[in-house]
Amino acid sequence: MPVTGFDFKDKYDIGDLLAIMRILRSEDGCPWDKVQTHESIRMDLIEETYEACEAIDKGDSAHLREELGDVLLQVVFHSVIEEEQGRFTFGDTVNDLCHKLVSRHPHVFGDVKADTVGEALSSWNDRKQEEHGQETYTDTLNGVSSAFPALMRAQKVGKRAARAGLDFRTAEDALASLESEIAEVRSADSEHEAEEMGDMLFAAVNAVRLKGYNAEELLTRATEKFIGRFAAVEDMIRCEGKDMRSLDIDTLDTYWEKAKTTHGGNQT
Repeated sequence: MPVTGFDFKDKYDIGDLLAIMRILRSEDGCPWDKVQTHESIRMDLIEETYEACEAIDKGDSAHLREELGDVLLQVVFHSVIEEEQGRFTFGDTVNDLCHKLVSRHPHVFGDVKADTVGEALSSWNDRKQEEHGQETYTDTLNGVSSAFPALMRAQKVGKRAARAGLDFRTAEDALASLESEIAEVRSADSEHEAEEMGDMLFAAVNAVRLKGYNAEELLTRATEKFIGRFAAVEDMIRCEGKDMRSLDIDTLDTYWEKAKTTHGGNQT
């Protein structure tokens, strides 16, 4: 039975979204929505954000419009849960964000001079460090969220360390460090192998960063390329009436080399 007193509209706004969420969370609301907690819907926030990013990557505005709505739903959902506990409201979140934007843009709303992108970023970071009470460079490294994907976190930590002057002189130095870490993996015993592999991955991220790329994006592209070539291999084998699992690795490598020439991309 429809909830009483709800105003059906052709055009809703953010106030309506909040009202709908409060209804869904009410005693007479949705059995699923009203029992959710921050913890139970935590992954939904992450997944919806990634789906919005996918829409951006594909240049799909219609999909992006939908996915941004799903991200906003998660923001409102978490805000209403907090509102129910009397801790803060969605309005408090918006207010805090507005204050943050004004505070971190003194070159727009104040008398700080910043004529370049680099100067603007420096101004932003200085204000951010001050607001978070980060008194040391180590504080800024610890300020990188541990919930980030590992590649993203490693790159941000490396970038912040570089602000303190602790970095490789050149990208070539970073690549040399990566080669050194690979050698250490090869020579490591079983007790230290995992640790050395972790160092190797961190060194790879530093090399990517110094080359001016984003490690998370590059690995995503590499994974997509692998899937495409895998599909090409499977198609060739299926066309010959065979099953991949019935072939040995040397035979599969032969098909893989063919796929590299037919599927495009770097032939490595």
